[in-house]
Amino acid sequence: MSITVIDGNRFAEMIFHGANNLSRNAEYVDSLNVFPVPDGDTGTNMNLSIQSGAKEVRRNIQPHVGNVGKALSKGLLMGARGNSGVILSQLFRGFAKSIEDKEVLYVEDFVQALDAGVKTAYKAVMKPVEGTILTVAKDAAKKAVEIGSKTKDLTELMEEVVKEAKASLQRTPDLLPVLKEVGVVDSGGQGLVFVFEGFLANLKGVQLDEIEAPEVSMEQLVKHEHHKSVQSFMDTEDIKFGYCTEFMVKFQEDKLKENPFSEDEFRNALSEIGDSLLVIADDEVVKVHVHTEQPGNALNYGQRFGELINLKIENMRMQHSNILEADKQASAPAPAKKRSEYGIITVAIGRGISELFKSIGAQVVIEGGQTMNPSTEDIVKAIEEVNADKVFVLPNNKNIILAAEQARDLVEQEVVVIPSRTVPQGLSALLAFNPSSDLKQNEEAMLEALSNVKTGQVTYAIRDTNIDGLTINKGDFMGIKEGDIVVSNTDLLSTTKELLNQLLDDESEILTIIKGEETTDEQVEEVVSYVEEHFEDVEVEVHDGKQPLYNFILSVE
Repeated sequence: MSITVIDGNRFAEMIFHGANNLSRNAEYVDSLNVFPVPDGDTGTNMNLSIQSGAKEVRRNIQPHVGNVGKALSKGLLMGARGNSGVILSQLFRGFAKSIEDKEVLYVEDFVQALDAGVKTAYKAVMKPVEGTILTVAKDAAKKAVEIGSKTKDLTELMEEVVKEAKASLQRTPDLLPVLKEVGVVDSGGQGLVFVFEGFLANLKGVQLDEIEAPEVSMEQLVKHEHHKSVQSFMDTEDIKFGYCTEFMVKFQEDKLKENPFSEDEFRNALSEIGDSLLVIADDEVVKVHVHTEQPGNALNYGQRFGELINLKIENMRMQHSNILEADKQASAPAPAKKRSEYGIITVAIGRGISELFKSIGAQVVIEGGQTMNPSTEDIVKAIEEVNADKVFVLPNNKNIILAAEQARDLVEQEVVVIPSRTVPQGLSALLAFNPSSDLKQNEEAMLEALSNVKTGQVTYAIRDTNIDGLTINKGDFMGIKEGDIVVSNTDLLSTTKELLNQLLDDESEILTIIKGEETTDEQVEEVVSYVEEHFEDVEVEVHDGKQPLYNFILSVE
């Protein structure tokens, strides 16, 4: 598809494709993260960074391409995490600065923007290291300059950019010894390639799932599996600057009058007390990443120019020691687990819910739920892991029951599947378990417990629909009672209160509220107050489930 001009709307689509392609490959990028400083996972950091940029673009989609670029740069700046995430933000900071006055982009504009991005990123890094994302970006931009004089087709240009970025990525082990030693390419460079591939896919009208996945040999897979052990190539005491220090300074006029800000002077001052320095500034804030032995000195210096925000200090020696210890433990043979009479396996998603199940007797919690159903093999492995003669499985989701029953038929142990369809049912059934009773008695008690609890759930709609006379719009909050959608509303708390009106009655004694990861404490407090005001005889318990997707899970007994 020949494209000679890109406006803001099209550039926004390219950004979304690039962000999504990186997101779906973030785990692969993480597997390539081999640098000796334990400073986070590259794929995760880059993904979180570009998703922040994409989120800001979604708020500012418009025909003016320069304004879309500004939004991307702002979102990336505020969301940048880790070295590669920060460098990615700088690449697009320079890109955005180059196009800020452009209504649309032609080939020559795109080429100049790529080159400007590379220059900005190199300037942001005190001591640029070749064989990294910087090299891949530089080589790709150099190819763009070469091709830009020969074509007016942006698709053709981007094809050559991606091709050169991939070639440069394959050369990174020749430039950075640690990469060759471990047998992988640079993780940050790989992340950038995924972003560029997403750009190209949009220009060509190609779906992301049609993009060829990285070719990984069996030998590489083994190396990826053990990549964290690269930390053992260095000793903890070899880490010269032990504290990874990140902070932002929000400029204040009164302080700037006394200490005028110069990005170069700021960078030079911090370079005296550490390394791995990145300094990024705009008119409102300066963002800093530095490895230093004196994090307090860095913070004190930054405070000369304004207010400190978003502070994070990590002890890298401790991180390194923990990684070495984890590798040591992982390589040691696991101690034989004593076989027990009973084992209980449950399925849940959300760290808080998992901890809740474990606190009342579950030995194994399989991560899974509405959008991630564990396989039969996952459940078989859990049955083997629990190492018991008699095993109860609580699926807690109607779409997992069949897999659990199939797993039951593949193992030698006595396995009983209690067909719990929700987390509250699973919790109620587990509380009914008595280790002193026999298998049949426990099965009967746990099955009976399923009927003694009512479940409510609050989530959001992903599309428009009509169900049982209820009109639901995409993005609406939905109240679900025992599997049926009974209320839909644009307001979370209104939806939750109406659902409670349908769940609670004169016979209700206990309401358990399980808070989702996106739900605030203030929202929980308002719901509790509502119940106390309108259902004064009901006892309320609150647990932080940290579950995704569902703002509230409600259990009524």
